[in-house]
Amino acid sequence: MTYEISTAKDGSAKLAIRGELDAVTVHDLRLSIDGLVSGQPSRLEVDLSALRVIDSSGVGALVSLYKRVRAQGGHVKVTGLQDQPLAIFKLLRLDRVMTSSETT
Repeated sequence: MTYEISTAKDGSAKLAIRGELDAVTVHDLRLSIDGLVSGQPSRLEVDLSALRVIDSSGVGALVSLYKRVRAQGGHVKVTGLQDQPLAIFKLLRLDRVMTSSETT
């Protein structure tokens, strides 16, 4: 798994995750999520268009990120879901809460 975090001057941020987000790789992402949340982004886009596989650990990290940003008054949008990650989001009904209409 690789990821990239970018921030804009308007207070928005983007997190793009590629590869596999699972129990083996999620630890590194969690450390970066802490830094991202501490910046209190007003809007956060989580781009999962290049994510091939996600497991429960990865879902947990994304749900935690979503809840933490929302608790600070920010808005989170997950985009680009497809294949296995989309199926997991639909199974857990997270697609109804965390995604934009373009991914469902």
